[in-house]
Amino acid sequence: MATTSPPELSLRALNRATLARQLLLCPAPMGAEDAVRHLVGLQAQNTKPPYQALAARLDGFRPEELSGLMERRAAVRTVTMRSTLHTHTADDALALIPLTMPARDREVRMFAKRCPGVDLDALTALVRPFVEERPRTPKEIRAVLLDRWPDADPLALTGLARCLLPLVQATPRGLWERGGQVALTTVDVWLGRGPGAGLVPPARLDDLVPRYLAAFGPASVKDMQTWSGLSRLRDAFARLRPRLLVFRDPHGTELFDLPDAPRPDPDTPAPPRFLPEYDNVLLSHADRTRLVPDVYKARTWKGNQAYRTLLLDGFLAGLWRLEEAVDGPVTVTVQPFAPLGRAARTAVVEEAGRMLGLLGGGRPYDVRFGTVAG
Repeated sequence: MATTSPPELSLRALNRATLARQLLLCPAPMGAEDAVRHLVGLQAQNTKPPYQALAARLDGFRPEELSGLMERRAAVRTVTMRSTLHTHTADDALALIPLTMPARDREVRMFAKRCPGVDLDALTALVRPFVEERPRTPKEIRAVLLDRWPDADPLALTGLARCLLPLVQATPRGLWERGGQVALTTVDVWLGRGPGAGLVPPARLDDLVPRYLAAFGPASVKDMQTWSGLSRLRDAFARLRPRLLVFRDPHGTELFDLPDAPRPDPDTPAPPRFLPEYDNVLLSHADRTRLVPDVYKARTWKGNQAYRTLLLDGFLAGLWRLEEAVDGPVTVTVQPFAPLGRAARTAVVEEAGRMLGLLGGGRPYDVRFGTVAG
């Protein structure tokens, strides 16, 4: 008996579905905490991207809302997916830190090779009470470790501490328009309700798969592995298969999705969106062509630094930069990858105005167009 091949989703269908899950088709009437939870965290390598990410997605977003969540410790900055820094709700931080430990284990092995003779259990036992007494800077942590292991690689020692312990960045680091150096303590102490308290159990893969699909689907097993930094996820998808829809992409790759998740018409309009550097929507699929045309796939990075990106008609179409003069106007400069028509330029200016209206504090602004990137 012949089997029926799963229906194919075109590139534009995947694009519009992903934009809908990411709240990028139209600004969502959602609070910051609900949005951070729905998106399973925001990439937070730098302090401003989480605010810019929510400004691109939420209707009437106020940066003070996210900042207030962090100040009340309802949201935190911590290392989870791909062993990179994210802003999560407090509950998600407690649940996801243990689950994503395998991604950090790979870094532990790398750093340990550079620190022969350093006992990892002893390092953990030394650092934990030190950072739990009060939040400590990486420089302070490094000094304590070098006192114990003076011949070890200093950066590798602090890398081991970051990976072995469930550390969070204490505020005021990450608060809106309030500076602060990185200071680290454990999530248990910072939130006062860590895994030992039994209040928030570690996340289960079978629970995380639907959340990933709700925010990034339709997606393949490899897509989720790219997003999470975890491996061997095929069994979890197999267990959930009876509850999921199955599609295929134009290359024949099997994609999974939630039955009730939005899959808009491929012709649904997609307004311009200004995304911060390291935005998760561009980092969370093995095959990024649903958002990044092949011709532009190397244009968003230089070395280890990501650029801010512009989406037009749902796809990567340029870069942008922000300049904030002291007591002066805010300037957004857009560098498209191809010439823009009048309608596209008008739409870009309007979206820049919407973003700056949310983040600019009422300051005057200017939108400029640079030369087409060669």
